[in-house]
Amino acid sequence: MNIELLREYCISKPAVTEEFPFDENTLVFKVLGKMFALTSLKKWEQGLASINLKCNPEKSVVLRETYESITPGFHMNKKHWNTIELFQHELSNEFVQELIDHSYELVVKGMTKKQQAELKNYE
Repeated sequence: MNIELLREYCISKPAVTEEFPFDENTLVFKVLGKMFALTSLKKWEQGLASINLKCNPEKSVVLRETYESITPGFHMNKKHWNTIELFQHELSNEFVQELIDHSYELVVKGMTKKQQAELKNYE
């Protein structure tokens, strides 16, 4: 997966924005202002592409035990976030997209009913 494909996939989801809230290097994708994915552009340039994604804690344990390229979220709450190292090419683009979907859906699930209703206006 390349950065353009990653970006296009994330922003294709309803109500997603992309921002640089931390610095000019960290690209963050949010749904209605809630973060579901972030990546370091500098790491992509260095050939060390990765993305941090939210994940169900039980699923995180299984993923980390199964895939060498999935580790506890770097600079994140390690119970709820994973770092997916894309430079290892262990994971297919389709599987990475499934992980992005899971992160997005977890964030949406945690929103208020009002926010979830607002999200339907974007679909």
